[in-house]
Amino acid sequence: MSLQAPEFFAELCLPFHDSTVVGNTYYATPVPGAPLRLRITFARTIYADTYGGLRLAVVHADQGEIDAVALSFKDHGTFRLRDKARDASASAEPYGTFDKYHRAGRPPWEGAVTTGLRDAIEQYTAVWFPGAWAASGPRRATGPTAHKTAAPPVTRSGGRAR
Repeated sequence: MSLQAPEFFAELCLPFHDSTVVGNTYYATPVPGAPLRLRITFARTIYADTYGGLRLAVVHADQGEIDAVALSFKDHGTFRLRDKARDASASAEPYGTFDKYHRAGRPPWEGAVTTGLRDAIEQYTAVWFPGAWAASGPRRATGPTAHKTAAPPVTRSGGRAR
């Protein structure tokens, strides 16, 4: 079964224009023309086909991997709401993970809230790619719901509006 990685990484709303997903791995060049790349993969657990987070790596074009960090789903609250709805204990093994098995038509990471992960990725990339995050695009809203805004004032003009 597919992990539907392109959809997962799209859900993260990472702002890097020069990026692609190959298999279950996200690759990006946050600073155009620089030799450093960003690679993000799903971090496996000790259980077969079960993933407990993301592994971020900075890869130099000539020297290979020069730094890496693991971001656990549990530490970043990715599946907190899903697991709470399932009445799963935080000390239970499948808490904060997903596996490759899922309902037809649904992603295996269904119920994920990616805001915490996205913030951690932003902090990590700020160290290795200063300014790349801000230069790539605007920050998305932090909440899963839309915010209400005041309607603009109605102005009447002498002409007829369509």
